[in-house]
Amino acid sequence: MTTVVHDVVELEDRYQLATYKKMPIVVERGKDAWIYASDGRKYLDLYGGHAVAATGHCHPHVVAAIREQTEKLMFYSNLVYSETRARAAEKLLSVAPGRFSQVFFTNSGTESNENAMRMARLTTGRPNIITFSGGFHGRTADAISATFLGKYRDLGKPNVPGHLQAEFGGIETVRALADDTVAAIMLEPVQSMAGVRMAPPEFYKALRELSDERGIVLIYDEIQTGIGRTGEWFFAGSTAGNGVVPDILTLAKALGSGIPVGACLVTRDIAAHIRENDLGTTFGGGMIAMSAVRATIEAIEKDNMLENVAGVGKYLFKRLRELPDVVEVRGLGFLIGIEFSEPVGPLHQALLERQVITGTSGNSNVLRLLPPLCLKRQDVDLFLTELRAAASDLGR
Repeated sequence: MTTVVHDVVELEDRYQLATYKKMPIVVERGKDAWIYASDGRKYLDLYGGHAVAATGHCHPHVVAAIREQTEKLMFYSNLVYSETRARAAEKLLSVAPGRFSQVFFTNSGTESNENAMRMARLTTGRPNIITFSGGFHGRTADAISATFLGKYRDLGKPNVPGHLQAEFGGIETVRALADDTVAAIMLEPVQSMAGVRMAPPEFYKALRELSDERGIVLIYDEIQTGIGRTGEWFFAGSTAGNGVVPDILTLAKALGSGIPVGACLVTRDIAAHIRENDLGTTFGGGMIAMSAVRATIEAIEKDNMLENVAGVGKYLFKRLRELPDVVEVRGLGFLIGIEFSEPVGPLHQALLERQVITGTSGNSNVLRLLPPLCLKRQDVDLFLTELRAAASDLGR
């Protein structure tokens, strides 16, 4: 460990509260799907900082937009009008399914989900929210209480009341709970942290029909699937989801290419039930975040990243399925879960030693990939070479 790396690690361990087991990397800069460390090594980043680096690290169009905005005005709240905010909202809604008419900007995914549930309760006058086994919706009080994945909900105790658990993919378990006390059904359409689990297309259609039948708000948590990760702008409206569009769609992570920002997209019916002061946020909709949102969408369009995700993703899925130790490859586009026949912890570490960053999940046998949308075919070939070598090192 170099002196610089040692000093940074020692300082951060001393002064920052330990919340994650950190990789022994001191990051210095990034470009495209690569990050560069203080010790001179570079890493192929197939995790994107928890699915955040959608346009790649430091995309020049996004960097230029942020720089230009910082020289004009760094922040003012929603108490004033802003062209930067107005253009960001217009741009985001232009790529969304047509049912959505307005957006509420937040700072994070968990804040988006908290506000989505509040809007559902305000719209219906009902208290309860149905969510699913394996779902993860954030770490703040209401969101973690809506999470039914491993240890996470227990970390939020005492939990907020009014949260009901259904079985992901099991429409009859939803039907049994969906009475006149239920305000919303909320789900990750692809459950990322649970090991990249999807339901059959007919399940999403059945949820839409049940919601309409019983006056329930349908919420898609697209914090990980949104902004192009699946090869389409959103899972909502996609073929994989049977064309279903929810009433509220929540976003964060990739939305600002690394600048903290979240959003709730809502239909006209939901918007009609929201009054002044029902919702609020100091920093949500700030100018720097808004410049990043608009530039992120523009960069994805300009560089044809959706087409890249579809093509390179198809190639990656095919090649992964050829590997001998792989039980199943799940997901869509650049949200990929690779299930192996044994726990992936040692493989994850061996890949890191070979300068490839991947992710794990709530399923100990699943390695997760959430790379930037600009990942190239040659990057995939490098990853596969290192994956085979790492497996060989482990005697797998």
